[in-house]
Amino acid sequence: ILAKLDALEIGDDTIVVYFSDNGPNSLRWNGDMKGRKGAIDEGGLRSPFFIRWPNKIPAGKSVEEISGAIDLLPTLADIAGIDAKSKYPLDGRSIRPLLMGDTTKWESRSLYSIKNKQVSVRTQRFRLDDNGQLFDIEADRGQRQNVASQHPEIVRELTAQSRQHLRSMQSEFEKYRDRPFTVGYARSTTLPARDGIPHGEIKRSSKAPNNSFFTHWKRTDDSITWNIDVGETKLYEAVLHYTCVSGNEGSTIQLSSTNGGETQAKIVEVFDPPLYDKSIERMAESHYFVKDFKPLSLGTLSLKRGQATLTLSATQIPGDAAIDVHSIDLIQID
Repeated sequence: ILAKLDALEIGDDTIVVYFSDNGPNSLRWNGDMKGRKGAIDEGGLRSPFFIRWPNKIPAGKSVEEISGAIDLLPTLADIAGIDAKSKYPLDGRSIRPLLMGDTTKWESRSLYSIKNKQVSVRTQRFRLDDNGQLFDIEADRGQRQNVASQHPEIVRELTAQSRQHLRSMQSEFEKYRDRPFTVGYARSTTLPARDGIPHGEIKRSSKAPNNSFFTHWKRTDDSITWNIDVGETKLYEAVLHYTCVSGNEGSTIQLSSTNGGETQAKIVEVFDPPLYDKSIERMAESHYFVKDFKPLSLGTLSLKRGQATLTLSATQIPGDAAIDVHSIDLIQID
């Protein structure tokens, strides 16, 4: 990427950011920090962040002040001279002063991390975990020594902050708990298995929804549904991404909507590629086994604006099973 930017002669005027969203997702060395992906301890949350802007941000500079991904939008907007207007309040702040070396007006802050009803709070020096334990991260990255008894006032302050954050977040979660999947706000919308709901004996291929597809489809009584919110009344082509084992071809797959009729197509072509491990680490606990899928047009649906339920069903299953399903694309027809 950097070589291409230089080849285009825009390297000195381009900001490049490299970062990770969380700690490692498996048991391995983690900088002597406690936790991994999914944990709200230091090792599950602290991650690398590199930013490059030649002749503007000093090369080799290290910033000790805590920050988070929530700071990216206000920071990049600030650097680019853009007014970051938002319908909703921004939790992050611009870290441009830190990058440029001006920390004189930098105010201390707390960063919150939430998992279900668990909250941890990180200040510049301390982390309060969900069990009320306090750790001096500057001296104890592994969170081995609980220093809560030595700093009772800090524990009380951070506990109050964590409870307030939990109340605020739980209120927002409840508002959007049943939020439908938006369709029609772009020319093409993909409805992945991750956001579908299996009914009957249909199962996900793995525990992690974001890396799964639907399988074990053996009965015409079973189905897959997506709750959607259509932004614009239009005609949409529905493209199914499937695999089918030899001997199971011939199933008729139907897609119907509570506000737009139905369409269907027969599976006539076998497509049964092998699984492969998407993860870098070949470990027994890996959940990244995926495969390729074949697109098939199911025809068109006239979807009306508003909320609806899409149902993928099989009217005929002549073999032992129907198909495995990765996703459906809904493409606007002009």
